[in-house]
Amino acid sequence: MTTTTALMALLGIGVELGLLLIVAAWRGVTVRWPRWSRRNRGQTGRDPLRTRWLLAAAAVGIVVAIATGWLVGGVLAAMATWGLPRVLGSDKQHARTVARIEAIASWSEMLRDTLAAAAGLEQAIVATAETVPEAIRPEIHELTFRLERGDRLAASLRHLADQLADPTADLLISALVLASEKQARQLAELLGELATETREQVSMRLRVEAGRARTRTSVRMIVGVTLAFAAGLTALNRGYLAPFDSAFGQIMLAVVGALFTLSFLWLARMARYQTPDRFLTDLDALRGRDGATASTGEGQA
Repeated sequence: MTTTTALMALLGIGVELGLLLIVAAWRGVTVRWPRWSRRNRGQTGRDPLRTRWLLAAAAVGIVVAIATGWLVGGVLAAMATWGLPRVLGSDKQHARTVARIEAIASWSEMLRDTLAAAAGLEQAIVATAETVPEAIRPEIHELTFRLERGDRLAASLRHLADQLADPTADLLISALVLASEKQARQLAELLGELATETREQVSMRLRVEAGRARTRTSVRMIVGVTLAFAAGLTALNRGYLAPFDSAFGQIMLAVVGALFTLSFLWLARMARYQTPDRFLTDLDALRGRDGATASTGEGQA
């Protein structure tokens, strides 16, 4: 890499940073190092881990652009730093979803066993709050707090459905709402059946994830070998990569990077689990709409 190329890369990075600072000053945004904690993460809506990954990706892109003199290479390196860990890493979101579904099944069984001891539904919910699995314990604790302060059971259960935001939880909560409003019979048997179906869903998801893990391992090996080969050529035989120093070479590098990006996006789409849509949503709005429609019909009659 020549001195002129390195200087041009530095000047380009400086111009970009300057434009960002001008835009930030024009919009009145204070630029400072992000310092968020888990406590204020939910209040600000920003993820500190995501911010760190963005900063790391920008740093890697700048280093690669300066070291190689390839602006396209810097952009591709930043994109790889940001995207590859999410595509090829462990699927933590899937693990959290499976843990939550298992917790819903366990809570359903706890409610079934407690109701079998001739306890009321509210008493059963309060009794199981301390032994419910950790994945849904904060939400169940808030539910019991609402019940203890005198809120209606049906409204509190609908709030719990919005918190869990899971179609499997909607099945359980809809049964509890019907039981609280219509005094449904054989609720314990229904909860047992829901728990069985929920555990079967967990087993199905684990089998699907096991098949995807083999594909993800193969892709990790291919990506690792490709990156190691590219890094070795850059460090040991830079002359072999000299054609990429030209403008046409940068265009071809961008084409290759675009093909890799499309393939990884396709892989990420294949690995994404399609969850069914929730059905226990906006019940209060629907109830109010139905009530307004009924009152209008009575007025017309």
